[in-house]
Amino acid sequence: MSTENEGTAVPPAPSAPPVPVDAPAASAPQAPETGAAATPAPQHAAPGGAQGPELVHAGPAPAYASAEGRPHGGAGGPEGAWPPPQPPQGPHTPSYDGGAGGAGPTGVWGAGYQQPAPKPKNGRGGLVAAILVAALVAGGLGGGLGYTLAKNNDDGSSTTLSASDSGGSVKRDAGTVAGVVQKALPSTVTIEAESTSGEGGTGTGFVFDKQGHIVTNNHVVADAVDGGKLTATFPDGKKYNAEVVGHAQGYDVAVIKLKNAPGDLEPLTLGNSDQVAVGDSTIAIGAPFGLSNTVTTGIISAKNRPVASSDGSGSNASYMSALQTDASINPGNSGGPLLDAHGNVIGINSAIQSTGSGGLGGTSQSGSIGLGFAIPINQAKYVAQQLIQTGKPVYAKIGASVSLEDSSGGAKITTEGAGGSASVEAGGPAAKAGLKPGDVITKLDDHVIDSGPTLIGEIWTHKPGDKVKITYERDGRTHTVDLTLGSRTGDS
Repeated sequence: MSTENEGTAVPPAPSAPPVPVDAPAASAPQAPETGAAATPAPQHAAPGGAQGPELVHAGPAPAYASAEGRPHGGAGGPEGAWPPPQPPQGPHTPSYDGGAGGAGPTGVWGAGYQQPAPKPKNGRGGLVAAILVAALVAGGLGGGLGYTLAKNNDDGSSTTLSASDSGGSVKRDAGTVAGVVQKALPSTVTIEAESTSGEGGTGTGFVFDKQGHIVTNNHVVADAVDGGKLTATFPDGKKYNAEVVGHAQGYDVAVIKLKNAPGDLEPLTLGNSDQVAVGDSTIAIGAPFGLSNTVTTGIISAKNRPVASSDGSGSNASYMSALQTDASINPGNSGGPLLDAHGNVIGINSAIQSTGSGGLGGTSQSGSIGLGFAIPINQAKYVAQQLIQTGKPVYAKIGASVSLEDSSGGAKITTEGAGGSASVEAGGPAAKAGLKPGDVITKLDDHVIDSGPTLIGEIWTHKPGDKVKITYERDGRTHTVDLTLGSRTGDS
């Protein structure tokens, strides 16, 4: 299943989560090289095959007018337009859940809204007003008649009943959705990112620690990385300037830090995404289409869903083995927390599936159809900690270049690496395990591998130094080897 940050087409990865069967599902079409877990080989022709529903990053809702070809940006409409026209969407584009919605020239949602002119008195508005007044008069008249009749019939022996003026106290238990939200909402923020050229968008983030670190998606803050402007606004209206501490495009995770952070920050509790089960309740918090502090609910629909995405810049893609949820997620939700029924963060909302060509960078803005994808928090936590400590991401790798073409057989090690380099890194993990060009990897531990993107996503759920079992096919025979994952620092 593939996603796209800014309208740049990327190969869709499989639309179904891997299952332990002999015949793997269709693999993802060709995507840009990642240069991380496994290095995709350059391709000259786009893969064929039927395409499933389009995936669009539920990324930041565009809050600023954007330039042509830039991610997250919505084209500014004429003054007063509501909503402003949306930019064109490229094919195969999963929309960022936290993305921005389009904005007018003023740079924020709704800023260009014009007060409608008064309607003629003889129009429908006048008729409705007259009906309302008539209803009020009739109500008053009926009340008066009732009181008069009661007074005339009162013989002094009637009993007066007094209705309670209180509906009782409202108690929201901690285990209810309202109770969870009441505790979690104050620790979420709406993020606005703006580049030096004025492009940008709106996304979501949540408090990671008391020092003021906020976790979000890379694509939410990408515009503000090189000298741009970044702000975070809490539900109580308090707004803080912020700076990017580190960002990982491959993982689509970023950490920002509040300037002059308040001392009463309450980090959200992190759950264990490995223990999540299909059917578990979910709660998503974000700013869909710029509507900050929006709460939606659903369930976990699937686990280990392979999702590939691109930020539209033509550089490395992002890959995840995602949690799928039917909680309503829309552009502007990106970077927001996906909570379990107890209020623990189990994922970071990142992408949604679209039914058409809409989405960020497309001809229309994509919306939720009940297929949202979140980065598992166990992976995001590790990445965030690395970014806070060093400012750079660390990726696990096998040291081999794999094809991203659409082939149902698995992840094939190419005959040539990027830029004419060797497809199997000399002295790397794959070489030490005896893997060679032409080998087709079909399993990583117990997870079925049906494509290059699926393999990369699974590798990136691990840490460098982890030992994994690789099953591969060579000359019609199946082999299994143990492999210790290597590491790569940075996105470039």
